[in-house]
Amino acid sequence: MRGRTLGAAVALVVGAAITTIPAAPPTVASPPARTAAPAPPAVLAAPDIAVANVQAHLTQFQTIATSNGGHRRAGSAGHTASVAYVKGKLQAAGYTVTEQTCTSCVYRSNNLIAEWPAGPTDQVVMFGAHLDGVSAGPGINDNGSGSAVLLENALVLAAQRPATMTKRVRFAWWTDEEQGLNGSEFYVNSLSATQRGYLKGYYNFDMVGSTNGGYFINRITSTTAAPLKAYWDSLGIQPEENVEGQGRSDDYPFQQAGIPTSGYAAGASARKSSTQAAKWGGTAGSSYDPCYHRACDTTSNVSATHLDRSADGVAYAIWQLAVGSGTPGTCAGGQLVGNSSFETGTTPWTGTTGVITSSTSRPARTGSYKAWLGGNGGTSTETLSQTLTLPAGCASYPLTFHLRIDTAETTSTRVYDRLTVQIGGATLATYSNLNAGSSYVARTFDVAGYAGQTVTLTFTATEDASLQTSFVVDDVTLQAS
Repeated sequence: MRGRTLGAAVALVVGAAITTIPAAPPTVASPPARTAAPAPPAVLAAPDIAVANVQAHLTQFQTIATSNGGHRRAGSAGHTASVAYVKGKLQAAGYTVTEQTCTSCVYRSNNLIAEWPAGPTDQVVMFGAHLDGVSAGPGINDNGSGSAVLLENALVLAAQRPATMTKRVRFAWWTDEEQGLNGSEFYVNSLSATQRGYLKGYYNFDMVGSTNGGYFINRITSTTAAPLKAYWDSLGIQPEENVEGQGRSDDYPFQQAGIPTSGYAAGASARKSSTQAAKWGGTAGSSYDPCYHRACDTTSNVSATHLDRSADGVAYAIWQLAVGSGTPGTCAGGQLVGNSSFETGTTPWTGTTGVITSSTSRPARTGSYKAWLGGNGGTSTETLSQTLTLPAGCASYPLTFHLRIDTAETTSTRVYDRLTVQIGGATLATYSNLNAGSSYVARTFDVAGYAGQTVTLTFTATEDASLQTSFVVDDVTLQAS
């Protein structure tokens, strides 16, 4: 990864509109009809990428560096040999492979572009990683890791030879990234406006095996990031925005050209926070990669766990985005709601501070924590939300949460306080002080209409000027199967 910084911020807007309250809120409801594009075709299950094979490519990059002055810097013999190694593997697998000489690079050298010859030529998803390193060391995490992950994914795609490709898949290994993102910028500038329009997304993978690493996604809230996030969410990883890497790797020239981008990273020289160490493991206060741009960036400087999870996430994205089938494969579903019982802090929920609480004034359904909205006895609005990605191809998408309502209101006919539940901006149900009871009640909704989309689930409580109503939510699940 290039060693400069470019600050940016990502914001998530939460909130919901209040709608008319039904006399008796339904236990089961369906979301309103959508006006989006037709449902995507069914997809085959993504293959498991063998991390041992990825590590074998890293060993080859290490051997190449050792045989060529200890590094694989762009324009050097080590980089040329790395390009030859990757190219030979891809050509043998059946890819259309092109070397593009970067004439504007600091070190004149070649990008390597490989395209799988199936799928529509005007619908392209692209996956890239820089193959060069710095002259200080062999560059195995930075960026042999991203390069090896993409190489093995390309080889698996070729071995699988899917019968139907809904998009064309293109891979790239960039040169001269460490000197200023020059290889990828040269490639983007070489594309015509029409060719840029064919690119429906670019995914970048730079340093995905850091030994003290985190789990970071570029532009994490974007639609482009959805398949990458969906896979890591299925593992309960709780990924974060790649703040450190913004503007510092090869996705940046694509982003500047108006092409949607995302990607994985495990972190470079920035230091892991105590919160990150608590949820991901590792050492707080230490760099994600202690050998960043150093001679010790060898095969010993790579986390097999991070490498494996990144490789499998890339495969999931490729299959979700580009591989179709006449019949569905195994559903890549599971529990989609993170921290569903509120027992592990607030992440990935966002909203009003203090809503997630272990206060004994209102009991949790299970464990010690729950989300307690309202109960203030005065004019207030409180929210709680989480962004979810629903994979396509599953048969069932039940959203369930348990709700306990108690109130100090004495009327049996008039609504004063209410809780609205929304997903994707549409209201599933609205509850009020009229629905108060002494126990938790399971509320279940079929949200299959949102399959293949990234949507926000939002709870919004509003109270009037006097007399409290408490809406206590616990054990929120969305089990795609």
